[in-house]
Amino acid sequence: MSIMNAPMIIEQGILSSGVLLQAGGAMGAYSTGLTSITMPQVIMLLLGLFFLYLSIVKKYEPLLLLPLAFGIIIANIPDAGLSAYDDGRLLHFLYQGILRVIYPPMIFLCIGAMTDFGPLIASPRTVLIGLGGQLGIFIAFGGALLLGNWLAPIIPGFDGFGLNEAASIAIIGSSDGPTSIFAASRMAPDLLPTVAIAAFSYMALVPFIQPPIMRMLTTAKERVVVMPPAKHVTQKQKIIFPIVVTMVTLLLVPAAGALVGMLMLGNLIRESGVTGRYLDTLQNSLLNILTLLVAVSIGSSATADRFLTPTTLIVVFLGLVAFASGTIGGVLIAKFLYKITGGKVNPLIGNSGVSAMPMAARISQKMGQKYNSQNHLLMHAMGPIVSSTIASAIVAGIFIALYS
Repeated sequence: MSIMNAPMIIEQGILSSGVLLQAGGAMGAYSTGLTSITMPQVIMLLLGLFFLYLSIVKKYEPLLLLPLAFGIIIANIPDAGLSAYDDGRLLHFLYQGILRVIYPPMIFLCIGAMTDFGPLIASPRTVLIGLGGQLGIFIAFGGALLLGNWLAPIIPGFDGFGLNEAASIAIIGSSDGPTSIFAASRMAPDLLPTVAIAAFSYMALVPFIQPPIMRMLTTAKERVVVMPPAKHVTQKQKIIFPIVVTMVTLLLVPAAGALVGMLMLGNLIRESGVTGRYLDTLQNSLLNILTLLVAVSIGSSATADRFLTPTTLIVVFLGLVAFASGTIGGVLIAKFLYKITGGKVNPLIGNSGVSAMPMAARISQKMGQKYNSQNHLLMHAMGPIVSSTIASAIVAGIFIALYS
């Protein structure tokens, strides 16, 4: 029996040997990431670890920085296939929500459901502070064009910034991550990772950037001003407000409609009183999911070959200038209101002229309490910060209409 089956056994042995040889050849060609990692990738891994440290140990915006940092790490490990540019892989599909401008408006929908527009309706003059906070956008826009033209002959391979790129960089001055992503994805997708990471990083660093500027621009007398209680706002006013703002914005600046429309829809859901199930979902589950998807998608797009360039350093610098200038603009307008109202406006709420919601308002409150324990500026600061959120979305829409 064994003799009769000998040819078959020999044939199977030969086939098995061929399979083993093929497997051995494949194993010989196999290499780990350790053998192909480059120094730029190591630098990006260290940057990701640094962001993890900030989010876990220092607790700086962990909901944003932690998944963003992890996205940077996995995207820069060779052969892992986990960057936003690995076609057909997981992160590539998640990144489409950024490129196709899905995530930012959805986040605005959630933000609208969390936001009380009452302070803005009660004190319309705080719109001026929100407009003053847009100063950083225009300073960064001009600075990107001038600095780009100046550095282009000096830095090899750098050709300066076009109008669309300068506009994308400028929106970092809004201090609003979703707005920055929305604008960059429409006007300069190549700059999107750098713009988004710069915007989110400066949002996390608000407690360090803004207080020195606020102290420098205000006097001891101004800091202790106790603002009078806000006027009562009716439910009817709160319902009418998002409807009117949506219609006016879409008629005048249609390109801003996705952001402003979703923001106002979320707020209408909040104020209508008839959609409690939506409200709970938007304020909690959906916002958390979207924040996670946005952060890890942006992190996975920051690969070493795209991020470690001279352009990145210039963008990060201009983003800082934009953020600081927006804070300065808001505080200066608040000082102006202090003068014309006979001291009824505390200039410390001027830092909320940027859209870093709700962090900027918390800093207004914290500093107000530091100089006067009777000071409660949180709700007063929400007026400027809400108006800034709307204003920066409109400015982004104007830029998109002009330069996308």
